[in-house]
Amino acid sequence: MTTRGSQRRPATLAVVAAFLLSLPAITTRLYASDEIQYFAWLRSWAFDGDVDFQNEYQHFYDAGVARTALFHETFLERVNEAGRPINFGPIGSAVLWSPFYAVGHLWAKATGAPADGFSQPYISAITYGSAFYGFMAVLLSAAIARRLVGRGLGASLAIAIGTPLVFYMYIAPPMAHANSAFTVSLFVWIWLRARERWRGRDAILLGLAGGLMAMVREQDAFLAAGPAIDFVMKSGMKPGFRWEAGFHARFRVALAGVAAFLLAFTPQLLAYQALNGHPGPTELTTRKMNWLSPHALGVLFSPEHGLFFWTPLALVAIVGLIVLARAAGDTRWIAALALVMFALQVYVSGAVESWTVAGSFGQRRFVALTPLLTFGLAGLLAVAAPPARVLLRIVVVLCVWWNLGLIVQFGAHRMDRQRLTLGANAWTTFVELPREAPSLAWRYLTDRSSFYRQQRR
Repeated sequence: MTTRGSQRRPATLAVVAAFLLSLPAITTRLYASDEIQYFAWLRSWAFDGDVDFQNEYQHFYDAGVARTALFHETFLERVNEAGRPINFGPIGSAVLWSPFYAVGHLWAKATGAPADGFSQPYISAITYGSAFYGFMAVLLSAAIARRLVGRGLGASLAIAIGTPLVFYMYIAPPMAHANSAFTVSLFVWIWLRARERWRGRDAILLGLAGGLMAMVREQDAFLAAGPAIDFVMKSGMKPGFRWEAGFHARFRVALAGVAAFLLAFTPQLLAYQALNGHPGPTELTTRKMNWLSPHALGVLFSPEHGLFFWTPLALVAIVGLIVLARAAGDTRWIAALALVMFALQVYVSGAVESWTVAGSFGQRRFVALTPLLTFGLAGLLAVAAPPARVLLRIVVVLCVWWNLGLIVQFGAHRMDRQRLTLGANAWTTFVELPREAPSLAWRYLTDRSSFYRQQRR
C-alpha cells in the first residue's frame, strides 16, 4: 500500500536536486552596507577577537565594494555612543553563517587563497549558507502547511519564487532575510509541535528557537505573540492535557519558555554591551522608531513601496489566511493567530522611519513571514472549488512572473531602484521580458558581472 508520505518523498527529493543544481546561480559577493555589517561581526570575532569593525569597513571601502561617500561617513568617520565604529545589524546571521565560514577557511587554506577572512572562499561560503537556510525555510514552510491543511510543497515553492525570498537567496544572499525566513519557519514548526501538549521541554525548545529568531532580526521577536496567545487561550483545552496542577504548572511551563528565550538571546545582549556600551541597539537605531506606526498603511498599500504592489502574491496568501480564519476546526484558530502575527509585522515595519526600504528589492522586512504566507496560499488552494482553483493558479503564475520580472529589472538596472513605477514595470515584465528571458538567463549564468556594470536607465 502506498502511503501519502511515500508519495511526497519523490517530490521532496526532486526539490532538493533542483536546489543543488541551482547553486551556480548564487551570487557570491558582498555589495551593500547591510551585508558588510552582518559579515563584519563574523570576521571580527574569528580573526580579531573583538567588536572593532574599523579594519573590516576599511577593507571593503578600499576594495571598492562600498566606495561611496555615504558609507565612508557612516562607518569610517562616525562612531556610536561608546566611541566605536557603528554596526546596526544583530549577530544572528553571523551565528548561522559560522559553520559555513569555517568551511570557507579550510577551503582558503586548501586552494592557496588568502586565509584572512576576506578572500573569496569566505564570501562564497556565507552566500551558500544563506541559500541553504532559505531552502530549509521552503521545506519547513511546506511541512507547516501540510500539517495544517494537508498540502504545502507547491504553495511553498510558489511563495519562494513569487516573493523576495528568491532574490535574497540567489541575488543578495549576504543580507539577513533568507536566514530570517529559516529561523521563523523553524520557530513556527516547533510551535505547532509544542502546542499538542505544551510540556516544559516543548516550551524550552520554542524559547530557544525564539531567541535565535530575534538574534537574526529583532523585529521577528514580535512573532512570538502568536504562540504566547495560543498558550494562554488554548493550552488547557487540549484533550488529555496533563496540567492537573492548574495555574502553577502553566506558570512553570511559561517560565521555562521565557527563560530559554532569554538564554538564547543573551549573546546578542552581550554583543550590544561590548559594542554600544549598553545591552541594546545603538541610539542611532532606536531614535528612528516611531511606535505610533504612522507608516503602517503605506507599508502595505503604497503604489511605489507597498508590499502588496511589490509582491501581490502576499495579498493572495493573506486572503487565504482570512478565508481559513472563517473556516471550522483548529486551523481556524491558527489562521487567526497568523493574521495577528502578520499585523504585528506591519505595525513594527510601519514604525520605522525608513519604512520604504528604498534601494532594496521589495518590502524585504516581510520575507520572514514565508511560512505564514505558505500556509495561507496552501489553504486557499485547498478550500477553493475546482473552477476557482484553476483561476487561482493562473493568478499565482502571474504573481510569480511579476516578481521574477521585477528581479530582472532591479538586477539589470532597468528600473528606478528606489520605487516602483507600475506602468513601466508592468510593460517590461509582461511584454518585453518574455521575449528576452532566454538571453537574460544565459547572460546571468555566463556573464553575471555584466549586470553589475549596467547603469540605471
